[in-house]
Amino acid sequence: MANKTVATALALVAGAAVVVTAPGTAQAAPPGDKDVTAVMFEWNFDSVAKACTDDLGPAGYGYVQVSPPNERVQGPQWWTAYQPVGYKIATRLGDRTDLKNMIDTCHAAGVKVVVDTVINHMANSAGTGTGGSPYSKYDYPGLYSSSDMNDCTRDIDNYGEAWNVQHCELAGLPDLDTGEEYVRKTIAGYMNGLLSLGVDGFRIDAAKHIPPGDLADIKSRLTDPGVYWKQETIGAAGEAVQPSQFTGTGDVQEFGFGRDLKRVFSGEKLAYLKNFGEAWGYVSGAKAATFVTNHDTERHNTTLTYKDGADYTLAHVLMLAWPYGSPDVHSGYEFSGEEGGPNNGQVNACYTDGWKCQHAWREIASMVGFRNTAGDTAVTDWWDNGNNAIAFGRGSKAYVVINHESGSLNRTFQTSLPAGTYCDVQSGNPVTVNGSGRFTATLGADTALALHTGATSCTDPGDGGSGVTTGASFSVDATTVWGENVYVTGDKSALGDWNPADALKLDPAAYPVWKLDVDLPAGTSFAYKYIRKDASGNVTWESGANRTATVPSDGKTLLSDTWRS
Repeated sequence: MANKTVATALALVAGAAVVVTAPGTAQAAPPGDKDVTAVMFEWNFDSVAKACTDDLGPAGYGYVQVSPPNERVQGPQWWTAYQPVGYKIATRLGDRTDLKNMIDTCHAAGVKVVVDTVINHMANSAGTGTGGSPYSKYDYPGLYSSSDMNDCTRDIDNYGEAWNVQHCELAGLPDLDTGEEYVRKTIAGYMNGLLSLGVDGFRIDAAKHIPPGDLADIKSRLTDPGVYWKQETIGAAGEAVQPSQFTGTGDVQEFGFGRDLKRVFSGEKLAYLKNFGEAWGYVSGAKAATFVTNHDTERHNTTLTYKDGADYTLAHVLMLAWPYGSPDVHSGYEFSGEEGGPNNGQVNACYTDGWKCQHAWREIASMVGFRNTAGDTAVTDWWDNGNNAIAFGRGSKAYVVINHESGSLNRTFQTSLPAGTYCDVQSGNPVTVNGSGRFTATLGADTALALHTGATSCTDPGDGGSGVTTGASFSVDATTVWGENVYVTGDKSALGDWNPADALKLDPAAYPVWKLDVDLPAGTSFAYKYIRKDASGNVTWESGANRTATVPSDGKTLLSDTWRS
């Protein structure tokens, strides 16, 4: 079994999401404007299939990425996925039949499938793999032996030398000699087997550690040499191997994008983002895949995580609204330290058993349709307050406002949108744009507003998913312990008539903020309070007097509360 040193090294190289960007000489054209990938990290194939049907297809995701499907080292840790034993489809995610069924189901939902592919190295331990295959370091019976590994059998010790990086071992992981004919043919055979199941693309794990010429040769052997191809190439100043060296083969993940979003949203000014992209030293947007976080960067705190609250959520809004690269939305699970998270891939329901389901958060999922509508339209009508409130349009197709200030923002915004009524897909409320392209709105602290021509009514699929046109939008900041959930009840039957057993459970997707939209007739005045229920059903009421609110004549009353101890 891999030791902690190996786990740490893998966490630095083993986890970018795969997406496909604008067409280039080495890749096929993406399907229309749907360039957002949901990275379902360690979800099993049955759970991914259900998500494609229930969430990803309806939201407009173009791709879903699944974790490495091939036989791996046994163990519950996430990093075992990046220690392959062989190329048999046999892990806790499912077998070959499960993978094929998932691919067919996702295709039926309009979602293409990308597979995370580990072809740089093999496992560095000894034992029996998840598919029953015996192995030891440098010996994988029926597949590879020591003669198929690079001659440099020491750890990488000089990142200033390309040969060292691409021929020596990454934290003791046996490095495949991808310059060898047999190895190239074997890897291509594995990938062609996946293509025969209907796979639409590959993420190349640890591509930085494989010479670009070797990758080009392997790709040329595929039954579809123009297949989507995304390479994990973490760049750092002064290193000999840089992401730009790999763009001839396919796309590369721009790690600087996620690191800079953390810096800006955590302590700098959103106004600085006006020229975000190539001007910041990134690779061409046509070859870049972007992300707010992935499963290893979040564990090493180099990017934002779900624990960062509004910083994390609003960074996703920005990424999905901004026309640089193609976005990856990481959908993972709760963790502590480097090892944490569920140890099996079955997702029975979102927000249970540690599954965070970021792909389905309203603030994130609603922006996928925004991006699909905006397409490749350039940024227009930029506005900022010189600090942490910004707004910009995407020509006549879309417009977004992000208020990352500590207080509310009220102003009239100038857009290039056609006159009419739109649905703010962030809140589900209607917004009217006048004949001059202007609208007036008030945004609470750490909220966003997003309009696009694909959502002109809050009753259509572009409403962000709630389906609620008039009523109350509950939002309460409430910290809980494991097993506790937050509910709302009140003096109306739709709110449970003060009966805790009939109280409405709020959505913890943006924890510690819990949210729920409830349909109530326009003009309804009501009283309400929040309660907690633990795993045994014990009820705790918040303190203080009953809260009160009134539904407006049009839209929803937006309630932003804090739990009263």
